[in-house]
Amino acid sequence: MTITSKQRAKLKSIASTEETIFQIGKNALSDELIKQLSAALEARELIKIKVLENCDYSAKEISGEIAERTESMVVQVIGTKIVLYRQNKNPKKRKIDLND
Repeated sequence: MTITSKQRAKLKSIASTEETIFQIGKNALSDELIKQLSAALEARELIKIKVLENCDYSAKEISGEIAERTESMVVQVIGTKIVLYRQNKNPKKRKIDLND
């Protein structure tokens, strides 16, 4: 799925009011963390992650791998924060409508 710049702007505005729900530290990307991120994306569609200073990678470096492993897309990376989006496969459970 690709999104337009208008849809990306909408996701950014939604993310600006969301709380950070995950932190990535020195253990970086364990399989367990990827499962948790994927489950959060399934439930929320849009999540915000903070990369801690003790992580060996910057947010920009690690965002692509997270997106690939969770089958999501990077909405934005600002400083230590990453915003990811993955549309729920079940249309009845979708929380974010990008078509308006």
